Amino acid sequence: MRTTTRITIIAVACLTAAGLAGCSAKSDTASTPTATKTVTAAPAPTPSDSTTTSPSASSTPGTGTGTGTGSGTGIAACTSANLSAAIANNAGGGAAGSTYVSLVLTNKGSASCTLQGWPGVSFVGDGNGTQIGQAAAFDRSTPHATVTVAPAGTATSTLRIVQAGNYSSADCKPTKADGFRVYPPGQKASIFASKSGLTACASKSVSLLTVSGLK
Repeated sequence: MRTTTRITIIAVACLTAAGLAGCSAKSDTASTPTATKTVTAAPAPTPSDSTTTSPSASSTPGTGTGTGTGSGTGIAACTSANLSAAIANNAGGGAAGSTYVSLVLTNKGSASCTLQGWPGVSFVGDGNGTQIGQAAAFDRSTPHATVTVAPAGTATSTLRIVQAGNYSSADCKPTKADGFRVYPPGQKASIFASKSGLTACASKSVSLLTVSGLK
């Protein structure tokens, strides 16, 4: 009886010890710290970090007669008030029913001035500057750099005049002209260039004049 009791006590003691060992193992495992790796994301670039490329400036043909002056010259544009206009018959011969003359703008002021672009040109008549027919078309294939005109100096433009006789009277409505009304580039006031022996077409459907850029 004592032997049985002793065996039972030993067995209980062993089971108790084993249980305690198991608990101790679990406790050791749970208490082991887990290594944690922290990853910090790189900050997104701000607008100041990126490079901004400005669009390239493009050059396009002008739609008017010009500005009268070029940027950075430091010289004022010529005005109608300090210019005179004349026609010179030295621009070369004619071709296919056309003649070519030079339109000459002279600086009659006391200081240099600049011109850039195409002058506006049209026939005028009736002795009072009444415009006849269409104004001159611009020959945009010609150079039109800024021209500096000294006092008493000149700038010239080639004016092509198609002969009115190339058209029927019904289409042209031929009319005697006294000369040309001229608008210097960038100006709203006109000046007069006299020329005799001109026949214009009063019809708006016929274009007789083409003018080049000033040089």
